[in-house]
Amino acid sequence: NTPIDSILLVPEAKAIVEKYFPGISTYGKESAPFNKDFTLGNSVSGEDIQMLQKELSELKIRKRKSLDEVDRDIYNPGPSPLELPVKKVKLLKGGKPLNTNSLYFSLDGTWQLIEGGEVDERLNSKWEESIPANVPGSVHTALVKAGMLPDPTFGKNQKIVREESYKTWWMKKEFRRPQSSSNVKLIFDGICNRSAIWLNGSKLGDHEGMFGGPEYDITQLIEDNNTLIVKLEGIPKEFENGSEYNNSSWKNTVVFNNVYGWHYSIIPSLGIWQSVQLYSQPKVSIEHPFISTKDSHNGIMDLFIKLIGPEDAWKGRLTATFSPENFSDPEAIYSFEKEIDHSQGGSKEIHYQIAIPNPKLWWPVDLGEQNLYKMSLNFKSSNGNREDVKNIIFGIRTIETAPLPGGPFPEKYNWTFIINGEPHFIKGTGWCTMDPLMNFSRDRYDRVLSLAAMQHVQMLRGWGSGMPETDEFYDLCDRKGILIIQEWPTAWNSENTQPYDVLEETVRLNTYRLRNHASLAMWGAGNETKYPFTEPINMMGRLSVELDGTRAFHRGEPWGGSLHNYDVWWGSQHLDRFVNLEADFFGEFGLASLPVYESVQRYLPDEEKSIWPPDGNSAFAFHTPIFNTAGGMLRLTQYANYFISGDADMEEFIVGSQLSQAVGLRHTLENARTRWPYCSGALYYKMNDNQPAASWATVDWYGAPKIGHYIVQDAFEPLSAAVIFSTMLMVGTPYNLPVFLLDDANSLKDASWNVKVRAFNDQLELIKDPAEFAGHGSINSPQQLGNFYLSFEETESTPLLIVSEVRKNRELVGRTFYWTNYEYEKGCLFELPETQLELSVVDNDKILIKNRGDLPAVAVN
Repeated sequence: NTPIDSILLVPEAKAIVEKYFPGISTYGKESAPFNKDFTLGNSVSGEDIQMLQKELSELKIRKRKSLDEVDRDIYNPGPSPLELPVKKVKLLKGGKPLNTNSLYFSLDGTWQLIEGGEVDERLNSKWEESIPANVPGSVHTALVKAGMLPDPTFGKNQKIVREESYKTWWMKKEFRRPQSSSNVKLIFDGICNRSAIWLNGSKLGDHEGMFGGPEYDITQLIEDNNTLIVKLEGIPKEFENGSEYNNSSWKNTVVFNNVYGWHYSIIPSLGIWQSVQLYSQPKVSIEHPFISTKDSHNGIMDLFIKLIGPEDAWKGRLTATFSPENFSDPEAIYSFEKEIDHSQGGSKEIHYQIAIPNPKLWWPVDLGEQNLYKMSLNFKSSNGNREDVKNIIFGIRTIETAPLPGGPFPEKYNWTFIINGEPHFIKGTGWCTMDPLMNFSRDRYDRVLSLAAMQHVQMLRGWGSGMPETDEFYDLCDRKGILIIQEWPTAWNSENTQPYDVLEETVRLNTYRLRNHASLAMWGAGNETKYPFTEPINMMGRLSVELDGTRAFHRGEPWGGSLHNYDVWWGSQHLDRFVNLEADFFGEFGLASLPVYESVQRYLPDEEKSIWPPDGNSAFAFHTPIFNTAGGMLRLTQYANYFISGDADMEEFIVGSQLSQAVGLRHTLENARTRWPYCSGALYYKMNDNQPAASWATVDWYGAPKIGHYIVQDAFEPLSAAVIFSTMLMVGTPYNLPVFLLDDANSLKDASWNVKVRAFNDQLELIKDPAEFAGHGSINSPQQLGNFYLSFEETESTPLLIVSEVRKNRELVGRTFYWTNYEYEKGCLFELPETQLELSVVDNDKILIKNRGDLPAVAVN
């Protein structure tokens, strides 16, 4: 329907039209004015018209931009670091990896903490009433350890503990000057939140924003004996709509906001939560080195280095060594040396390109190994007595995004993730900043991230209500093969009121800090902003190119083809809504459930443990979304009651809520996987919690897996047979259930395979001959094998159980139980016949469970 004169303005289109209709481009000039009565003559066939339309349509698609490209035009960024002129460098075999240099001196450890007081008093007094406080750490943690605050996770203690967030606190560290220190910088990696800093009585400055900084040159102020003092301003009280739970002051600064009354935490964080250190800066220093993969299979890497030197001319030797970090290969160590002569003085930016021989690639969970390398950079100035050393852990991998089928689309991002040249469906979940008291220990991260890897989670979305995650978090994700979408700390339009300069500092510092990680897949502006077209968001997009340029940036989530859906829970819709959800990419969906019974018992007062049902003002109700002010108990009851009878006790109620969550997650995730490539990934909400409470997490705050954890493990199994349902209410209705075989990593290559689907009734009796499907070798995953048909007589059972099994080379490699029709007879899932289990310990660290009975062990996962 495009006018011909418009088509002829496009050179490529003009050439196509001329091919079929020579001379048409000159028609309508001075000799023959163009008009709507132009005819092509009898020589033009209908086939020519069809071919013309086909070629023009294909050209239109090729010329069409994706939303990624549209956005980049809007950001109008400067060049990325890797767009600078490149010098190819040949690696030589051998080299010596270097340890971290001795230019850093840690001020972590025990500090003094005291509440209140004026500046003169705190700078000159002896702080007799102070208590010890650990850095990194929080004010609240120190007070709990000192016995001055109760356990904030217990009962309603959050109401007591949060009051300390609104007070002014002071922290002090006394230290001796490190040996051989000159040109000294004082570096804070993170203070939460508004602060003022003094060294030896001299004020260094004020700072706002918890995600990096400040840093100061203290060369003229440092003495043999030093006193460092930090003032922590109290968090403002700005409660919305008269609610005692919704402190909106986070919208006017840059912090993680999920502890300001969001869902289950009301303790705004406060403290020096990241390391403090001194840096003795050499004459020429290496600043924010950046390494990125250009071609993973050939080991071609781009290396960007910025050297900071004095204003007068300087020169020296740069040495780079590349060696295995988490695998052993003495033959895989390579290096290069370059003499640098910078006659202009000041800073120098260099872009090298290298090729690492026989590269061992980094892959996400289920797709391959997580091989990591170590890059050691050393610069020795020819007239300086100290070297600068930087060590970077990196993986050889590429992550690109491609259009969905039929794309690109100007209103949609490129959602197809291509990893090391291979397109893959992405299996994932949301990540929640995990503690208002800012205990971000490696052990805590490792517990939850290990469970994520067990779930076959390939991607975590670090959403805008959280934070740019820590180095420990990213290091573990690098090692476990978990990709990250890292959003900046904005949510629900907050970028319009947050300080622009603080946001920009946050983006800059954390892009530099995180951009070398193999696990970092994408940048994002924030969470659920309704109209994400503001200058702060454009700034984030612009810097994603100028400071990185190797990863996609999305200006919002959901946006550009992704979906957040809470028709179940907030919309109170039936669980069947989950089995019919579709999206190009799921950014969030899910259902809240209670923590495991033992975890609930940990936060309940003794007097409540024997009371059921609980009072609406109880501690049990307090530990529900938004502290039971938005129908938390009513919604939990609605969804638990699909599975339990009216006389259920607390433990059964908890199990009922977890079964509802498991049902919703499983069917949406499996449906999404079978729709590949039209659905490119699914991130359910969410993996973990920031407080013990009824929540959308599949692992509770204490690290205990819910039922949903095991069901997601099945739904994300890389080799599995999925049975697809359109309803959970099947009684008396004949159904054809599609059966799909899924093989994410092509594990069936050169193997024989067999899929069997069976149905059992409420007595665990087989009610239908198995449907069997067999084949050999790779499949076009997802591959529909056929259907499993049930007649109306066969669907009469309450409950009805469907079982799928996958065998590879005759060995059972996967089994999944589905349950339906449970709603017709409440509690029927708990009345199934029992079998006999045998447990034994194997190799001192494993438990072997065997079914010794004659019936299926339905509830064992």
